[in-house]
Amino acid sequence: MTKQMATPEKPKPKRRRRRRTTGNRKYYFTQEHEDAVVAYCATTCVRIRTDLYVKFLEPAFNEMVDKIVFTYKFTTLPNIDSLRDECKVWLMTVLDKYDPNKGSKAFSYFSVITKNWFIHKVKKQQKQNRREVDYDNIPKHYEEEFLSTDDSWLSDKIEQEFWDNFYGEIKSWDSNNMKENEQKVYNAIIILFESKDKIEIFNKKAIYLYLREITGLNTKQIVSNLTKFKKRYRAFKYQWENGDI
Repeated sequence: MTKQMATPEKPKPKRRRRRRTTGNRKYYFTQEHEDAVVAYCATTCVRIRTDLYVKFLEPAFNEMVDKIVFTYKFTTLPNIDSLRDECKVWLMTVLDKYDPNKGSKAFSYFSVITKNWFIHKVKKQQKQNRREVDYDNIPKHYEEEFLSTDDSWLSDKIEQEFWDNFYGEIKSWDSNNMKENEQKVYNAIIILFESKDKIEIFNKKAIYLYLREITGLNTKQIVSNLTKFKKRYRAFKYQWENGDI
């Protein structure tokens, strides 16, 4: 009997590693888009503005809105698709309010106001949900709270008056002699004051987050420069409380 020769096993093909591509990645808001925003704000020509918006700004804003909706989980809002479209249209209407001379990048500025726009919608929805409570089922001790007279609006008005006056004080400061990072924080504070009606969350943590996004500085740099402004703030508050202002 002839022995059958064993057929040699075929070597397994080596798995080819996929190379990471670094040069082909496309960013949706580049320096080209930053320049397009500045050019848009610098001209009043409708044709030029339309060209810049269609070619650069509309695609970038569409991507920005979608990413913010996903990142901050605004997808739970009712009618989120129509809200997305509404926000994109709104961004077009406030485009020329951006001022590049205030030190913030267009990307940071529009990211902040887009996020605040959606936060405002969340707050509005929460208020609407509270109004839909069945008042017949409200416990008695809560009913007394609803019917009580409250003069907290007066303290709110006084607080608003204080911040309006402090904003005027800040605007009078000479920023020409400030160092680079100090000037960035100063300009960011001005932006926050000018946008305060659109900002729904205004606690300490949120303010630091806004300052970081607008200035591009880290928290340590922001704290260091804010210390200089705190002295002026305390001096102003002391004068205000003593009726000197």
